[in-house]
Amino acid sequence: MARVLAEADVVYCEDTRRTRKLLSALGIGAPRLVRLDANNEEHAAAKVAAAVAAGMKAAVVSDAGMPTVSDPGAAVVRAVAGAGLAVEVVPGPSAALAALAVSGLPASQFRFFGFLPRKGAARQQAIGEIAQSPVTSVVFEAAGRVGATIGDLAAVCAPERALVAARELTKLHEEVWRGTVEEAVLWVAGTEPRGEWVLLVEGCRQRPAASEEEILGALRARLAAGMGRREAVTEIASELGVPRRTVYALSLRADGEPP
Repeated sequence: MARVLAEADVVYCEDTRRTRKLLSALGIGAPRLVRLDANNEEHAAAKVAAAVAAGMKAAVVSDAGMPTVSDPGAAVVRAVAGAGLAVEVVPGPSAALAALAVSGLPASQFRFFGFLPRKGAARQQAIGEIAQSPVTSVVFEAAGRVGATIGDLAAVCAPERALVAARELTKLHEEVWRGTVEEAVLWVAGTEPRGEWVLLVEGCRQRPAASEEEILGALRARLAAGMGRREAVTEIASELGVPRRTVYALSLRADGEPP
């Protein structure tokens, strides 16, 4: 990494002040530093490609972590590669992979969500997908929202599912907490989250597929109690982990049967 930065004609970075400090610590005389962040990346990408096409050596760095992984950089890669120019990667710190490695959770397969939507249907969908995911889920979160996110996860995930919370990885105040989803709610309520966080949630444990008899029994019980068909179908699909259309089809079949 140090050699690449030392040889670069221009370094594109989120914060020129932070990058200048990094270069100083590495003993590298500062090349030309140009701001590249989430606000100007799309506009700047073509300029980066033009600079590379003109023969300049350009480097892209982020304030922390790995460019393009919930950080600016993807638009630049697309623009440069799309122009038929070479793009090389110098692996650096990645909070997602570092947290996954230290978590002890299964990592042969995992799903990276990055930062979740802050509100609305998009957030609820993402939380629901984590609840149903059979593989480890990896989520980035800011300190001010980590408590709310753990609470949202606890509302839909089985309380015994493992949850690991890691903050400030590879930095001075690195911390890793391990427990269950249920325990995480109590833990985060008694702490003051600071810094940048990664939350890792164990994949849901697969249960045997529900039989038709089990689904029909659940349907009859709810319909006999006065629950509407739509509500009963939705509740049973979620409870038994089967497609809603399957439950609905069985509910139609059961129409003529006594509860």
